[in-house]
Amino acid sequence: MKKFFNSVDSVLAESLDGFAAAHADLVALGAERKFVRRREPNPKKVALVSGGGSGHEPLHAGFVGYGMLDAACPGQVFTSPTPDQIVEAAQAVAGEAGVLFIVKNYAGDRMNFEMAAEIAEGRTATVVTDDDVAVENSTHSIGRRGVAGTLIVEKIVGAAAERGLDIDGCVALGQRVNARTRSMGVALTSCTVPAAGTPTFSLGEDEMEMGVGIHGEPGRRRVKLERADAIADEMTTAIVQELDARDGAEALLLVNGFGGTPMIELYLMYNAARRMLERRGLRIARSMVGSFVTSLDMAGCSLTVSLLDSETTALWDHPVRTAALKW
Repeated sequence: MKKFFNSVDSVLAESLDGFAAAHADLVALGAERKFVRRREPNPKKVALVSGGGSGHEPLHAGFVGYGMLDAACPGQVFTSPTPDQIVEAAQAVAGEAGVLFIVKNYAGDRMNFEMAAEIAEGRTATVVTDDDVAVENSTHSIGRRGVAGTLIVEKIVGAAAERGLDIDGCVALGQRVNARTRSMGVALTSCTVPAAGTPTFSLGEDEMEMGVGIHGEPGRRRVKLERADAIADEMTTAIVQELDARDGAEALLLVNGFGGTPMIELYLMYNAARRMLERRGLRIARSMVGSFVTSLDMAGCSLTVSLLDSETTALWDHPVRTAALKW
């Protein structure tokens, strides 16, 4: 294993220190590095708090700032944050409008955020993301996994909260966006968790894992490596079948790298996916390409399609200023 670290035990702490120092104009670290919060919270708006295991950067800390999250709780690599982390994050950014938790559908995340909601003072509500169409259940989840579509929910609901939407409205919007968003991933290599020191799973030089999860969970099946067009065709077919979109519907297409895939390949996959979605009657109105919801050093990518309407398009276009997204 070749990694940049001083000690396996200090990887997360030192990374968080570096992140906070590099983006000190946008974020601040909570006590004992339990959370990352917005440098200048807005106490008049609904506060958005998310989190999960580290190793998916820039999710979630990279999306803390104006127009998105107010705080994010980083757990250890691929491990849920603890309830006390979540409670302290909520207390640090909460105002009179309440706190909305955005939670990926993994057993540990859901359990710990539910416990935090019971403990936290003031009003809280939760939106659960479950956009992965690959499998109904996996190693870490009951029901479908929350993956890159979580970013889209955070962006759109974050914009609405910034504009003053109340907590009930934010919940309804988040649920609507989640229901209209579907994703699927494919892995060309495994990831290597620093504490383990060896790849999570093995793939032959001519193999890929179709439908892989962002923690390296198994997908639909292991198959021989195919041409990019064939990979994109299988993924977009599965996604469109789940969306049941009308002909001519407008959509956002997100091509997300898993951490070990160069941009030249991600744009090639975007080109393939866009062509295939347009052939199926969708109009790609907004696009996003890059590594936003990663799996450490895994080579591979996911495709996410989110159906848009006039309201969600306007919210997607709302200004945002975070470490990972600025427009």
